[in-house]
Amino acid sequence: MEFLSEYGMFLAKSITLVAAVVFILVALVSAAAKNKKEPKGSILVQHLNKEIDDFCDEIKQHVEQEEDIKKAKKALKKAEKKKKKHKDSEDSRKRCYVLDFHGDPRASQVEELRKAITAVLAVIRPDKDEIMLRLESPGGMVHAYGLAASQLARIRQQEIPLTICVDKVAASGGYMMACLGTKIIAAPFAYIGSIGVLLQLPNFNRLLKKKDVDFEMITAGEYKRTLTIFGENTDQGREKMTAEIQETHELFKDFVHEYRPVLDINQVATGESWFGKKALALNLVDEIGTSDEYIVNACKDADVYSVIYEKKKNLADRLSKSVENALDSSLMKWLHRSPQDHTA
Repeated sequence: MEFLSEYGMFLAKSITLVAAVVFILVALVSAAAKNKKEPKGSILVQHLNKEIDDFCDEIKQHVEQEEDIKKAKKALKKAEKKKKKHKDSEDSRKRCYVLDFHGDPRASQVEELRKAITAVLAVIRPDKDEIMLRLESPGGMVHAYGLAASQLARIRQQEIPLTICVDKVAASGGYMMACLGTKIIAAPFAYIGSIGVLLQLPNFNRLLKKKDVDFEMITAGEYKRTLTIFGENTDQGREKMTAEIQETHELFKDFVHEYRPVLDINQVATGESWFGKKALALNLVDEIGTSDEYIVNACKDADVYSVIYEKKKNLADRLSKSVENALDSSLMKWLHRSPQDHTA
């Protein structure tokens, strides 16, 4: 145990030193760049129908005869001429806008999501068009995912069809977002659910006492701090935190049930997660399928566009993001020590 204590202190010092060095570097770079103009982002739009057609043409060049390829090109040119003559009917063709959200514990992509949604809502035709979101997220901080879900609520408020496609995971905060879909499609082995709230934190108070290290914390307000990492936690603090966690869970359940009333919320809000097919049986999703299938089928009757907001990042932002990713990776490994361990 003595060895473990010494190793723990050494590890804590090392992490503190590395964090301090990174903080100083980021601060120096930020100070050097503060007078520079904030880099602007841009909306990237890709016509997915054309991308799929290009893939098909590339394969045909290898598997079909040259004469057949030429005939197909001539037929395509004639079809394009007809489209130009009938521009009115072309403009009335349905459009499907594809958005993406890859979640981390901080839901840090919410800024890009809100900009993309704002751009699409400015041009969408509610009576004709739809939005599809490719969602991947194991969940994270409650307030961060609450904001991400609120962005999707903007779409629902305008009564625009919103299809959520989950290929891998939409758990906890990820499902908080998914439940806003007018339709949820999940892959057979996508991880769905985890409607629960989790708080985990270590406490080093006994170790500090053993090393004769004092820790002081001054607060104003009875419950300004309930549980702490370095101080001595009390039963009163634990009871208060438990009550807050339970209250957050009730809010989570109410939110999910509001947007997905078909659910037996008490049955699924146990913190458990299920694979796609079982999730379908529990009404957590509406269909089994993948985002690729949905896009290919949509291209038959609509013009499908991928819309991404891309923000140009300076050196300070890139350094900060690298540190965040490293911390997020460590946090998620810790949180997912068992299949049921997800935060909201």
